[in-house]
Amino acid sequence: MIIDHRTYYTQAARTGDFLELWERMALPYQMKYLENFVGMFTCDVGDLSQVLHMWQYEDQGDRERRRDAMYQDPGWLEYVNELKESGLMVRMENKILRPVPFSPLR
Repeated sequence: MIIDHRTYYTQAARTGDFLELWERMALPYQMKYLENFVGMFTCDVGDLSQVLHMWQYEDQGDRERRRDAMYQDPGWLEYVNELKESGLMVRMENKILRPVPFSPLR
């Protein structure tokens, strides 16, 4: 099992706009193709322009298959283009996390 941990950095004071766009246009496709949504979070202290989300996969191959299928869907590509055109995102950082033997998520 792995966790895909992604951090988006939004334009200052535009986190709400980013979340609205994500919920409206991205979430339906991610739920359809990625399925195992762990959660989405904003920062309450520190850099307030961060949005983090996590998805659980069996392994890296499972992640790649699911994401490849999603990128074949024209609706998902519409979201990607809308996000690019919106200028809401400054940058993105991605990590793949593996649980330790005593982690509750395994």
